[in-house]
Amino acid sequence: MLFLSDREQQEWRAYADEILRDGSGPDRYDTRIRQELVPAFHFYIATFLAANGCGEPAVAWVKSAVLEEEDGLFGLAFLLGFLERYGNEFKKPALVFADPRPFIHFTTVPFMSNARKEFVRHCGESLPVFDHPVRFMDIGCGNGALTVAVLSQLLECRKIPGITEILLVDPSPAMAALAESTVRAAFPDVPIRIESCRIQECSGRIDRKIDIAMSSLAYHHMPVEDKRIHLARLRDWIDHFLIFEMDADIDTPDRFSPALALAVYQFYGRMFDCIYAHDGPVDVVNESIDMFLMTEVVSILSEPRGTRSDYHMQRDQWHALFAEVLGPAFSSRCDAACYADEHLVFFAMHYGRTG
Repeated sequence: MLFLSDREQQEWRAYADEILRDGSGPDRYDTRIRQELVPAFHFYIATFLAANGCGEPAVAWVKSAVLEEEDGLFGLAFLLGFLERYGNEFKKPALVFADPRPFIHFTTVPFMSNARKEFVRHCGESLPVFDHPVRFMDIGCGNGALTVAVLSQLLECRKIPGITEILLVDPSPAMAALAESTVRAAFPDVPIRIESCRIQECSGRIDRKIDIAMSSLAYHHMPVEDKRIHLARLRDWIDHFLIFEMDADIDTPDRFSPALALAVYQFYGRMFDCIYAHDGPVDVVNESIDMFLMTEVVSILSEPRGTRSDYHMQRDQWHALFAEVLGPAFSSRCDAACYADEHLVFFAMHYGRTG
């Protein structure tokens, strides 16, 4: 993955203000940009202009470099299609996860399906053997399929002798209902509790020991300052914390930051390509892009920290967070890539209570 120097970030930000003010065109700037970053720069300027209500100039910036994209990064192409579908407006077309179907399709795309399988495998390898049935919590459970996969793997490899209780946490009522149905079908004799809310709204209500807590692509939905608060509330109640996340610098950069746009261009642009490379009905594929991933992109690139929906962090930032909040009572048991290419990384991380 590529990063900007401090100087490049300052220059890109100054160029964006200048272009918004003067209506300058691409020819004036492309020779000032690192050649391999020209498409990413156009993506930054186009999203900046569109977020500031300049849809037509944004489209012009997209079209001027869309044919220069290569190596599986087609963020400009997908941005162009999105703007054309929504009247050149850079706005969220849906509330993320209100409809589970776009997310479910995303999880079935081969690269993501294989990454989730790797996550399940790493969980089975890094967790200890329990001498008692476990209480399990899934933070951001989605449709419940990953909960079933992880617990089934732990039972199969005899890491756990049984399950005492499953707590499912998800803010989407549709997701929570689907997860409850999925998990009950897999474990009909296990008590299941549902918290149809964000972890921020229920972390203070946890009142019993949880042997294993898991969060897959969910704990990043709050900025690091909130991550600290709610992880601290969970600390005394959990013995093992498993996360599946995307390695991306999207938490601390603020709105209109060039570094933020470059991260989005690489990580989301690569995911768009992976989704479109997988056969599927066109309407389902477009919904997975528009109603899920592009809804996140619009939020990340147009809303300020504290308001936007997503705050992905880099792996070293996650380790720093766990070391700070969990302290010496926990240690790192696993840090492994579940999917990795030159632009996109998904990883598994496991922190367990020592002793």
